Amino acid sequence: DDKKIFEISKNSLIREKIKKVEILKNTNKTELDTNFLEKIIETRYKSLGLKTKKEFIAYLKKFDIEIGTVIKKIEIEALWNQMVFLKFSKNININKEDLRKKIKLNNNSNKKRELFLKEIVFNIQESSNLDKKYNLIKKSILETGFENTASLYSISDTAKTGGTLGWFNENSLNSKIKEALLGLDLKQYSEPITVPGGFLILQISEKRAVKEKLDIEVELKKMINAETNRQLNQFSNIYFNKVKQEISINEI
Repeated sequence: DDKKIFEISKNSLIREKIKKVEILKNTNKTELDTNFLEKIIETRYKSLGLKTKKEFIAYLKKFDIEIGTVIKKIEIEALWNQMVFLKFSKNININKEDLRKKIKLNNNSNKKRELFLKEIVFNIQESSNLDKKYNLIKKSILETGFENTASLYSISDTAKTGGTLGWFNENSLNSKIKEALLGLDLKQYSEPITVPGGFLILQISEKRAVKEKLDIEVELKKMINAETNRQLNQFSNIYFNKVKQEISINEI
């Protein structure tokens, strides 16, 4: 409804403004390299099933949205991600040998599946109650669906895409995540999982069987990228929450 649309829009604008303020405090660079920007735009419209930028512009016009507005948002998000990477990349910890063992185990397993996951990442104030916040999110999922609830309550950047994380090989997930997803059917979601910077709820959106043997090196590269992005996303959430507490927000 209109009230929830307003809340989603307000939260998005607040996040965008906070990130812009912090970016300007840390760098004078407020624009992206043109080629890099065009690659990000291409990724966005292809994720919508569109083939060209011209089709993307026409698609946006249906919703009375100018391409310039979208580009500005993409730039802020990309500059924020670059800043987070520069600040925290040295803190990323990945055990390649453990990942390689998981891939080999999966290659030898008769039960190979991939899961399409969606997430809601949220935090609570010190004086707040976890059960109360979780019940509020569950009520929203029941009434409006997981994607809309992610847009409304999630503090992760994936909130923009309804919490979409993408496909993951089941055996490549860490033990904490696998345990939380154990026994869940399609469209069901986990209990809150404690993660750095807050709590994580995961939903299994789709499942599919994997028949072919995996190329270990290709799969290793994919898993390293996924784990790097996961850790950077956690650093980003922690950093954003810290910055948010230090900034005065006028919602008039």
